[in-house]
Amino acid sequence: MSYFLCDEFQKMEPYIPGEQPKDQAYIKLNANESSLPPSPRVFDAVSQSRIRGMGHYADPHCKQLRKAIGDVYGVNADRVFVGNGADEVLGFCFMSFFSPRMKLCFPDITYDFYRTYAKTNRIDFEQIPLDADFHVNVEDYIATDRDIVLANPNNPTGLALSVSDIERIVAVRPKRLVIIDEAYIDYGNESCIPLTEKYANLIVVQTFSKSRNLAGARIGFAIASKEIIEDMNKIKFTFNPFNMSAFALAAGSAAVQDTTYLEKCVHSVLATRVRVQNALEKMNFFVAEPHANFLFVSHPYISGGKLCKMLKERGILVRHYDEARIRDYVRMTIGTDEEMDKVLQQLHEILQEVKACES
Repeated sequence: MSYFLCDEFQKMEPYIPGEQPKDQAYIKLNANESSLPPSPRVFDAVSQSRIRGMGHYADPHCKQLRKAIGDVYGVNADRVFVGNGADEVLGFCFMSFFSPRMKLCFPDITYDFYRTYAKTNRIDFEQIPLDADFHVNVEDYIATDRDIVLANPNNPTGLALSVSDIERIVAVRPKRLVIIDEAYIDYGNESCIPLTEKYANLIVVQTFSKSRNLAGARIGFAIASKEIIEDMNKIKFTFNPFNMSAFALAAGSAAVQDTTYLEKCVHSVLATRVRVQNALEKMNFFVAEPHANFLFVSHPYISGGKLCKMLKERGILVRHYDEARIRDYVRMTIGTDEEMDKVLQQLHEILQEVKACES
């Protein structure tokens, strides 16, 4: 560790992404990506002429992509901020609005990046425990005077709040900032974006990495009041004005406008999710109520860590969190039907093996 690293970062634990092993071919269900290809319009947008123009910087104002997003979600482009993935968008939110003097809160079981960003920005943060069934207790967030970050649906549990519950949180304290991270909102849930018309203290963040099948392109966006977006752009232009590549801007603009393809992909994932959930429950798995492109599961006969290890040995990657409250669970992204059939077969064999060892 470098002598020059700030003292408060010496023992900080960085965010750990889902592993990306290259030693063999894996069915990769550990990072909530997508096994589906992006919209066909993306292939047309990333053209030879665009490649030949890569010697020039892309538009730092990202006008085409911001307008395309605004058109789809019914807001003006000046209320849209875009970034190099939703993680960067969240990073700009933290840099723009939270200082070491400010107080922030989020659930104890949620996307790890919130804790990492809070520590990096030296923010006074509190992790509010989920209830025994892993639900967010809305009253906790209504009562607190801290600013708030919530993933909805939550990650890794997959559970979701209603828009009416979120509005209760946002409305009660107009001077308190609320950030809703909607990475998984398209999988059968209602977005809070319409609330940004009504509440100046709300930021809604989304990503192209899930339902639009563009994790590798790194595209995220925020929708909020014009004033909030102006503040975020001010910070962006002092930190990284050319944060979006020409490829990402073109691909994102094409993908967001293809709402028919989005619906087709979401429908496919939801149908597979239902089928896999039913199959898992027949194998005596507990499956948390799903609202995303993944399932959060546990089994009474095998620990989460052992299940993760045994699946990896069989060429399947899932995500295990070695944390006290969720140690018995794994998070499993929904892949293609073919991929999930292989997963179900391997799970059946693993359970047979475990039962044989116990008998």
